[in-house]
Amino acid sequence: MSSFDDVRDLYQDVILDRARNPRHMHILDPFDAAARGDNPMCGDQVEVRIRRTPDARVAEAAFQARGCAISLASADLMAEAVRGLPDADIRALASDFRDMARTGATHSATPAIEMLRPLSGVCEYPSRVKCATLPWAALIAALDGAQEAQHE
Repeated sequence: MSSFDDVRDLYQDVILDRARNPRHMHILDPFDAAARGDNPMCGDQVEVRIRRTPDARVAEAAFQARGCAISLASADLMAEAVRGLPDADIRALASDFRDMARTGATHSATPAIEMLRPLSGVCEYPSRVKCATLPWAALIAALDGAQEAQHE
C-alpha cells in the first residue's frame, strides 16, 4: 500500500520529467489553429498549435513555451491528453482540469483527466494555478479562433 508521500513523489517525478523532456514541444507545421498565452506574473509564455483530422478531432497538438516546470509539464500533458478529441470533449476536459488545478479534485474519471492528475497538487500553491492553466487557456483560444488567450 502506497502512502500519500509516495504518490506525491511520483507526481513530482512526472512533472519534472515532462518539464525536462517534453514530448510535444516542437513547431507544428502545418497547423489548423494556434494561440498564444502569457502569464505576466511569472513570465510563462506558451504558443499552442493544433492540427485536425477530417472529422474535426485533434490529430496532433504541440507547443512552444518558456516557463516554469509546472507550465511546461501542463502543456506537454495537455498536448497528449487532447489527441483524438473533438472540441466539445476538449472544452469539458479543460473545465475539469481547471477545477482540479484549483481544488485538487475532479468529478471526472476519464483517461485524459487521469493523465493530468499529477498536476492536481498545484491547488496547494494558488499562485501556481495560473502556471498550470495557461496552456489550456491558449488551447481554448485556438479552438475559438483567437490568437491570444484571455487568461484569468
